[in-house]
Amino acid sequence: MFDKILIANRGEIALRVIRACREMGIASVAVHSTADSDAMHVRMADESVCIGPPPSSESYLNIASIIAACEITGAQAIHPGYGFLSENANFVQALEDHGLIFIGPSSEHIRLMGDKITAKETAKHLGIPVVPGSAGGVHDFEEAKAAARQIGFPVIIKATAGGGGRGMKVAETESELEIAFRTARSEAKAAFGNDEVYMEKYLQRPRHIEIQIFGDGKGRAVHLGERDCSLQRRHQKVLEEAPGPVITEEQRHRIGKICADAMAKLKYSGAGTIEFLFEDGEFYFIEMNTRLQVEHPVTEAIFGVDLVREQIRVAAGEKMEFHQDQLKIRGAAIEVRINAERVPGFTPCPGTITQYHAPGGLGVRIDSAIYDGYKIPPYYDSLIGKLIVHGRDRQEALARLSRALGELIVDGVDTTVPLFHALLAEPDIQRGDYSIHWLEKWLAKTYG
Repeated sequence: MFDKILIANRGEIALRVIRACREMGIASVAVHSTADSDAMHVRMADESVCIGPPPSSESYLNIASIIAACEITGAQAIHPGYGFLSENANFVQALEDHGLIFIGPSSEHIRLMGDKITAKETAKHLGIPVVPGSAGGVHDFEEAKAAARQIGFPVIIKATAGGGGRGMKVAETESELEIAFRTARSEAKAAFGNDEVYMEKYLQRPRHIEIQIFGDGKGRAVHLGERDCSLQRRHQKVLEEAPGPVITEEQRHRIGKICADAMAKLKYSGAGTIEFLFEDGEFYFIEMNTRLQVEHPVTEAIFGVDLVREQIRVAAGEKMEFHQDQLKIRGAAIEVRINAERVPGFTPCPGTITQYHAPGGLGVRIDSAIYDGYKIPPYYDSLIGKLIVHGRDRQEALARLSRALGELIVDGVDTTVPLFHALLAEPDIQRGDYSIHWLEKWLAKTYG
């Protein structure tokens, strides 16, 4: 087991990893930019190293500085959290070259799943169901037109190197295709430096279902059920729950086994999430995230496992602590993302937290790194906390979420808390009757 781990991240996820390290008796090292010198993860870690100025490109994305921090402190392994360098194959390769352990999958697997087209072809080869679409990248409009006619309208055009909804456009008819195709390529080039796009069938009212998997890197893998992440705005998740309110036990077993078997064949190591669109009882692969997800706490709640602890153990060469037949769902869990944003425009709202009170009680967990007097810097993601509740069933979890939101106090900045109060009053949310398009339609209707 490692003596010391460096966390190459910030905010609530860095704090989450530090807590796991502390419970395991492992010393932790925080890295931070000059803007984060007073951050909670810096205060809580056993050691800290400043790695650069506020811009992420000069600090949290600076591979040389992070490796230097390992050498200075004697850290043997790095946990990447999510975002930043967590899915950067070059980073993992650099660590391997310096004799450092990356707590996550191999650079080969990150590279394999990092390109959307390669990932889709790999998924098909492994027996994972995929959305009907182009055989590969679509390079000009004539090729796009031919592919769209074969797939059938409506179609969605996506950046091969994309994420977060950028470089993604829908064409309902052939007359809309050219503008959508050229716009998607232009956005992809601006966002990712790569204008290659591909095309898929656009599903009308799908849900976003993701399967949590975990592998030991030696040919054994398990699944930990699904999460429903369908409440989204501009392809950014807002609320996640587990298990999915419309997924049957038979469907869960079927897709879970497919995913676990696929990861076993790959000899995948650590945590990963295989994401699907789900419509009319069928699952369609869209991508794989080769890291811990923001919403991992809802899975931890219903299975009673610590995914970060297990990531660390497997990276250290130890055996997985659980087998598939030991993983039983207990109750239901829901997570809401508390962002420092002004609704309805969702504009970031950096500033000083003048008062903060975290909710408590049975089945309530809050993952946050804010405190009274904390100054939210303007340089990073607006996520300031995640409120997670667990109940015996979905209705109890919803009631607990409403109660916990009522206890939560975050003064000094605007947050998304009022949005969740409003959403919980909606009958569709109470019933679990929503698709990936529901929230944007509701926002348009509610706020105009």
